Amino acid sequence: MSNFEIETEYETVNLLRSGAAAKIELNRPDSLNAWNRQMSADLLAAYETVRDDDEIRAVVISAAGRAFSSGADLKDGAAGGLTTEDGMPDLERALHQSYHPVITGLRRLPKPVVSAVQGPCVGVGLSLALSADLVYATENAYFLLAFVNIGLVPDGGSSAFIPARIGLARATEMAMLGERVDAAKAADWGLINGLVASDKFEGQIDALAARLACGPTRSYAGSKRQLNNWVFGPLDDQLALEASIQQEMASSTDFAEGVLAFVEKRETSFTGR
Repeated sequence: MSNFEIETEYETVNLLRSGAAAKIELNRPDSLNAWNRQMSADLLAAYETVRDDDEIRAVVISAAGRAFSSGADLKDGAAGGLTTEDGMPDLERALHQSYHPVITGLRRLPKPVVSAVQGPCVGVGLSLALSADLVYATENAYFLLAFVNIGLVPDGGSSAFIPARIGLARATEMAMLGERVDAAKAADWGLINGLVASDKFEGQIDALAARLACGPTRSYAGSKRQLNNWVFGPLDDQLALEASIQQEMASSTDFAEGVLAFVEKRETSFTGR
């Protein structure tokens, strides 16, 4: 049984606390924790709380139910309801407004962040998981860059986070083939830091959070700054590039076909346009 207790219940996210450790828990289990507009607001509020509370010295990102996240909620509209002047989904603005503040905030948080992944970890949900410093998963987890399957490209920082962890060849495989990477392969590739049996998962994550929360917080923050500077120095530029290219994809017929096929639950018929 976890030592964490709920401190704040948002509409789609829970913020839990155990001593100097906090846990931000995605809480839309019926939708496999698909990321919608409300979740953007709730995640940002939870992030700002852990950022501003000096008593919190370590953070866990987790999820309720059988999935970490199925990615962006297409039922919420491809761009969360935002549109351009010509009526197209404004994916670029949605990324900058809704997703980037949370993902870059966690990546640069001067406290250690751990992602605890079970079940599907897909699309921008994968970007969220990989924004952490340490990523652990259960044996039933899988990781998927599903963007290509609806005619889009990786976003949310995944085009930076994934090659940084597993290299260009494997990142290209994930981006272009859009196939699941199971937890065992993810651990072997180095996409995640470790694989933990489901019945021991919560206990080991809680123990790691407690260890980090009692550790040298300023040292962790300094190490994180060094690694971010070396590996993710151009992250803001990469996020802007992702968002710009994603907006190009929003006007493609392949994207329209990809979303329609998803809604109709049928195979896609891409034309390359």
